[in-house]
Amino acid sequence: MRKITFDIETSNTFEQAGSADPAALNLSVICVHDSETDKYSTYLQEELSELWPLIEKADMLIGYNSDHFDIPLLNKYYPGDLTHIKSLDILKEIKNSLGRRIKLDSVAEGTLGKKKIGHGLEAITWWKNGEIDKVKKYCKEDVKITKEIYEYAIKNGMLKYKDLSTNREIKLDTSNWEEKKDGTSMTHTLPF
Repeated sequence: MRKITFDIETSNTFEQAGSADPAALNLSVICVHDSETDKYSTYLQEELSELWPLIEKADMLIGYNSDHFDIPLLNKYYPGDLTHIKSLDILKEIKNSLGRRIKLDSVAEGTLGKKKIGHGLEAITWWKNGEIDKVKKYCKEDVKITKEIYEYAIKNGMLKYKDLSTNREIKLDTSNWEEKKDGTSMTHTLPF
């Protein structure tokens, strides 16, 4: 199964966009990890045409808050419909199990023993200051964390999160996470 783990950074906030709709935001950077090649790559908005063939070969997209945020935002730029590709949103799985949302930073600290290297608002500031490489590095680190917590969940059937000074467990049913979606994963919107 070819899995694409991904994360998006934006160049503006919801407040600046005047809307709570992720599609109202503008993409600055997207980083992906391709399980087939075990490589990370980053794309700026003007390079998205290079990303689409990779996305279209995916059996599954993996993200953190991706069903609510990343996929609707990326769909704004995609010539087809990314919702036709199987998606696993780790935050959604956590909320279904725990009954509430947990920040990626808390899950990273509890599960992996490390914290994120920044946060989304900092990435917007870096972008506005022309620190593109810093945004790319931050986005790539978030993808690495997301990939590692996905792998931990598959192996252990749970994740951990930091709650004040205590680590707590989140039981997850991962039994169908890697089942292929019926039909094709490709949307066939690009000429081949």
